[in-house]
Amino acid sequence: MASKEGHSLLTDQQRRSLVAYNHLTYLLYVISYFTAGILWILPIVMNYAKRREADGTWLATHFDWQIKTFWYSIVFFFIGAMIMIFALGGLGVSVLADSGNIAIGSVLFTGLGIMIMFFTFIWHLYRIVRGWIALTDNRPVP
Repeated sequence: MASKEGHSLLTDQQRRSLVAYNHLTYLLYVISYFTAGILWILPIVMNYAKRREADGTWLATHFDWQIKTFWYSIVFFFIGAMIMIFALGGLGVSVLADSGNIAIGSVLFTGLGIMIMFFTFIWHLYRIVRGWIALTDNRPVP
């Protein structure tokens, strides 16, 4: 019978392998910050490839945590970028229309877009660090 945390669903070897795998995916997320996000796609692919092997165990929370972190980060970063692009377009219109009001609004919206993107960056980093600490402590993430 499986324990509450699903420890008996995996052999010790399987558990160690999935823990090491998760350490690698967390590391790749951190390294991706120094590669302009180029490595960002690799850990998400890796998480989808192995997540079913951890079903019913505390390790499944780490796969889901990283997948959700990736997708929410993409959505919020995209929203921030779209606001910024829209605002910069408004700034161009304000120059053509010689309108100070449109320019002020555009600058404010550009700031909002940048703030959303910055918040997303910090939130993503927080979730990677929080998840990695939980994995190091051999416990699930919420």
